[in-house]
Amino acid sequence: MKEEIRIFFTAMMFYTQLPCPKWVDHRPEYLNKSTRYFPLIGWLVGALSFLVFWISNFLFGVEIAVILSLAAGVYITGSFHEDGFADVFDGFGGGWTKTKILDIMKDSRLGTYGVVALIFLFGLKYLALQKVLANVDQLPIYMTLLIFITYHSIARLTAIQITFTSKYSREDESSKSKPIAKAYSYKEVLGAYLFGLSPLLILTYYYRPLIFVLLPLALLYFISQRYFNKWLDGYTGDCLGAVEQFAEVITLLTFLVLWKFM
Repeated sequence: MKEEIRIFFTAMMFYTQLPCPKWVDHRPEYLNKSTRYFPLIGWLVGALSFLVFWISNFLFGVEIAVILSLAAGVYITGSFHEDGFADVFDGFGGGWTKTKILDIMKDSRLGTYGVVALIFLFGLKYLALQKVLANVDQLPIYMTLLIFITYHSIARLTAIQITFTSKYSREDESSKSKPIAKAYSYKEVLGAYLFGLSPLLILTYYYRPLIFVLLPLALLYFISQRYFNKWLDGYTGDCLGAVEQFAEVITLLTFLVLWKFM
């Protein structure tokens, strides 16, 4: 149990900016094992984002509350996934070979493709989340909380699946995400699926059609994996961040469609 707690805090230290106990240090073996808790970090980010939304909605209304909740999520994760999302658009937009794409993604500077992609990303995320929560006053508070936790956890599960079925693309140790890719066991797979799917299953208890969100997410996973394998012979940490952000938007848009037409 003590080792599992250390592994969880390692995941929190790596994937968020939240403070961790001083006895948690950076060990590659724990970082690799922390994959099992990646979707659980989504619970934490989702719950804190919900708290910001709930307080802000009481003070300012839904529109401003949605913006502040999104800002809270970005702050908590240190723009970890958004940075990967922008780097992927810069890399694949400006590079035509594996080496060039990887070099561009490694560059800390943000290009036009990345900027434009982030504008559309946050625009879609804001509008989708706003519409999903438009009738928040009519929803029980636990349902709103579940919506936040679900779209964060299921998005992280969608991204982390790629590490289970693909290899890491970079041949050097230049990326801080390299330790994730070295090995995984059944514990990482089971943990990721357990924490990734549980909130969705609870949510579907109240509204069963929401289970269909797994279909577009599965499609995103297969298309992304095939695309990254074609161009990079695998994936990078930036690729995972991009898939996670795509999955968040797709989850919210699918929820919106299911609530509207089913």
